[in-house]
Amino acid sequence: MLDPDLALFVRVADAGSLSAAARRLNLSPATVSKRIARLEQRLGVRLLHRTTRRMRLTPKAERFCRDVREAIAAIENAEARVGDRADVPSGLLRVTAPTSFGRLHIAPHLLPFVEAHPQVELDLDLSDSFTDLTDDRYDLAIRITAGVEPGMEADRLADSRRILCAAPRYIDSTPAPRSAHDLAQHHLLWAQGQMPWRLTGPGGPVAIEQPSRVQTNSSEVVRELATAGAGIALRSLWDVSSELAEGRLVRVLHDYWGTADVGIFAINPRTRPRSAAGRTFVEHLRGAWLAGFDAASLGA
Repeated sequence: MLDPDLALFVRVADAGSLSAAARRLNLSPATVSKRIARLEQRLGVRLLHRTTRRMRLTPKAERFCRDVREAIAAIENAEARVGDRADVPSGLLRVTAPTSFGRLHIAPHLLPFVEAHPQVELDLDLSDSFTDLTDDRYDLAIRITAGVEPGMEADRLADSRRILCAAPRYIDSTPAPRSAHDLAQHHLLWAQGQMPWRLTGPGGPVAIEQPSRVQTNSSEVVRELATAGAGIALRSLWDVSSELAEGRLVRVLHDYWGTADVGIFAINPRTRPRSAAGRTFVEHLRGAWLAGFDAASLGA
């Protein structure tokens, strides 16, 4: 039996604060703090740096947390095998996904999953920052990418078709581009990490690279800026299908698409095979996205 204080320590690390872990476990923050202090005293090392505003793990604690997580996973797997529950979705499943995509296309499908699998404790983190899966904080990542780094198990769950689009207000205020090279005369909008644009058109592949009219790390801000008329954006259909259907955005350069190699993937390290909960969640999302994200107004 694993020491309950060790399991509590991992919960604190996952939650990011003592108070958040206390809420999840229905404990008082004072109780959680006391048990962590007891564990630190027993180990003879400091595990947490605490301030009034934040908490972070010490370097020794980060290594220790990885070891404890592996021990917890080994115990859970052993119990599942001996109890013939290896294929029953259960336990904690930590998933990370891009912010806008998660809100639009994961959140609406969560209730059917948790209702069908009450033994799964789902922890969903939405962030536009690149998540390093080697730190063991997450079991599964949903990523929109053209390539998967080595050492990862990846399933392509759906395509991510991308188009150039702008608000009618913007198109009416300036001569519309007739080719990809005309984009140099226009305001472009993109978030950090989204440039260069790699397009496929009548003449083959084209790469576009120029400054964004507004610098931001948020894809949602780019969508809002485009809808407001600030410029031309290269957006995924899953992101702007509603705006296209309602006429708030229109397609620019109909003969050009973002390269087709970009897809929506479920990714996890090969060293940490997916649990039954992880496999079931991936198949749940695959089924939810089976119809794709194309806007009917495109006619394509």
